[in-house]
Amino acid sequence: MAPPIRPGRAYVGTSGFAYPDWAPRFYPSGLKAGGLLPAYAARLNAVELNNTFYQSPSAERIASWVSATPLEFRFVVKAQRGGSFRSLRGDATESVPWLTAPYRHFGERLGCVLFHVDPRMKRDDDALARLLDAWPADMPIALELQHPSWLDDEVHAVIRAHGAVLCATDLDDLATPPDMRRTGAFLYLRLRRHGYTTTDLADWAARLRPFLDDGMDAFVILRHDEDGSTALHAEALAQLLSPAEGTAGGR
Repeated sequence: MAPPIRPGRAYVGTSGFAYPDWAPRFYPSGLKAGGLLPAYAARLNAVELNNTFYQSPSAERIASWVSATPLEFRFVVKAQRGGSFRSLRGDATESVPWLTAPYRHFGERLGCVLFHVDPRMKRDDDALARLLDAWPADMPIALELQHPSWLDDEVHAVIRAHGAVLCATDLDDLATPPDMRRTGAFLYLRLRRHGYTTTDLADWAARLRPFLDDGMDAFVILRHDEDGSTALHAEALAQLLSPAEGTAGGR
């Protein structure tokens, strides 16, 4: 008899955490900057780092983030934009090692790297293949390809062949929610609309549940806002997806 499938883990968080204005809705009033991440990680088990998109993090900064969070907490690194552009438009064999080297300092706490492609960039099969051929096989990558020309089975086959993950992004201007396609070892979903109701969150939890029950992990990231409401939405969604009632869980 085959062993039972281990349910997948939902890693739920927001895009960034360093928002003092989230007090008092999410953070306690008067919390100092150094206390934001520990307070965040006490309630959510993943974060998509925004500032890594603008500059590569130092080893010291990564160490401070890691030490401020529990072992089960996962970091998603939004790949630095200049290095991402060069890796996709230039020589990937030179740019990818430069881009990814700092991320090694996260060790096992690295959930994945989110590789954001400019939404204006149209499909370029050769560029995609060069990027994925050069990408380290042991570093999980999620590709955010928003231009409609990328939505093609041939593109998805290339992504799947490299074990990469296709990011699904829900946006205000979409008429219907995006499809979630299984291309790699986990799912990546960005919930970027400006408002989600309790019903919306329950609907997303219902869509994610079959993947989790089938043993796939999922990273689910809500956008940041001005007062911390989306952090509360993330916490509510984590509770809906948790195998244990009332907890976000962790591995």
